Amino acid sequence: MATLQVGDRALELDEDGFLEDASQWDEEVAHKLAETEEVELTDKHWEIINYLRQYYADFGTAPMVRKMLKDTGLSNAEIYELFPSGPGKGACKIAGLMKPTGCV
Repeated sequence: MATLQVGDRALELDEDGFLEDASQWDEEVAHKLAETEEVELTDKHWEIINYLRQYYADFGTAPMVRKMLKDTGLSNAEIYELFPSGPGKGACKIAGLMKPTGCV
């Protein structure tokens, strides 16, 4: 099993690089996960990350892409600009969520 070193913590990752334990997520972890995706976090990234984390807290799952686009007002292209590996693989991973169902 892979691990992500964040300060003095070694966090377990699944085979796709998602946190095994979402409760270990914090902003420092997000920055380390972003490095694995070659993403430098900006305020716009944080808007999406915070949206995803709130949605997950409310519903226990990541939103469908259409729902995320509607709720954030961003286009699919804009999401891919922010998270080149996509809303599921990139955005959800950096937000510390579990790998979304149907995510390749």
